[in-house]
Amino acid sequence: MNDMQDLKIGRLTVRAVEVPMKRPLATAGGAVSSAPLVLIDLETVRGGSEAGPIGRSYVFGYAALTLAPLTALLDSLGAMIAGDALAPLDVEAKLKARFKLLGPQGLAGMALAGIDMALWDALAKAAELPLARLLGGAPRPIPAYNSKGLGLIGAQRAGEEARALVDEGFQAVKVRLGYAELTEDLAVLRAVRQAIGDDVLLMSDYNQGLSVPEAQRRVDALDEEADLVWIEEPVRCDDYAGAAEVRAGARTPIQLGENCWGPEDMGKALTEECCDFFMPDAVKIGGVSGWLRAIGLAAPSGLPLSSHLFPEISAHLMAVTPTRHWLEMVDWAEPILAESPVTVTDGQAIASERPGSGLEWNEDAVARYAA
Repeated sequence: MNDMQDLKIGRLTVRAVEVPMKRPLATAGGAVSSAPLVLIDLETVRGGSEAGPIGRSYVFGYAALTLAPLTALLDSLGAMIAGDALAPLDVEAKLKARFKLLGPQGLAGMALAGIDMALWDALAKAAELPLARLLGGAPRPIPAYNSKGLGLIGAQRAGEEARALVDEGFQAVKVRLGYAELTEDLAVLRAVRQAIGDDVLLMSDYNQGLSVPEAQRRVDALDEEADLVWIEEPVRCDDYAGAAEVRAGARTPIQLGENCWGPEDMGKALTEECCDFFMPDAVKIGGVSGWLRAIGLAAPSGLPLSSHLFPEISAHLMAVTPTRHWLEMVDWAEPILAESPVTVTDGQAIASERPGSGLEWNEDAVARYAA
């Protein structure tokens, strides 16, 4: 225990990579053909000189143009916390205070969450526990859906790709919608359903692509023709009132949350009663610290929580989420990992028992994809 109490934050090393995606993803919100990632290594020290565990995390920048400013921002924040105690909540409070005027969202929020996740990783390693156990739970099987493809690729290709995604060991997949015409959405859904059969569950995602009236029209049609687990982000992510209108007339559950910044935005969304399910993003919700607060908002009403991206750390966070629902599996970081810390068997994902979140870099790949 004394060793953990003596741990201080040392140097923060930040590296940018651009990783090719196995299946480039076109959505109604934009296309992604490579994964721009910022890798974080947070060194710790004991007694001022002895090396402690290294906390690791990564941030997905959405576009390559974010890599340089994110890296510079993280470098500055690392210098600001060097020498501080390894206490994630205290560090979070200190850094948020510095962003009170700017606000803890956007690139600033992503940087703060990246540091938070690295701090918790280091703390779990210092305790020699998987992150889930440090948080009071344990790694456990969690229903997972394959989200590694099924962008806007048309009906024929969607059917073929859906079958391939199921064959990777999943019993649920997600398809992106938002084609120019409703008839195209329906054609894709029919092709996917024919390819995967009736026993595989199907989620859908509009990626904020519709106006409220158009969303109402399309949701009505999907209610009639498609057997979906949910319809995700049919309208602009911050239009909670509009989403509530869509939800009021929908029979299929409405999912949103991946673009809510912190528990504060989540609270606004829940006040508007605009969704049936909620999907925090591990970075946008505020890292591990923010996720724990999201659990507190969801638990009293039994609101089902799913994860968005970041399956490596999300598998630990979902394991301690009382209302856990679905884990989203993507493979965007896998090429730069020494090995995947999450395994999927019969549609169930489980985090490893390695200390921390299980992230270790493949240094050759990191050098290869350096941005």
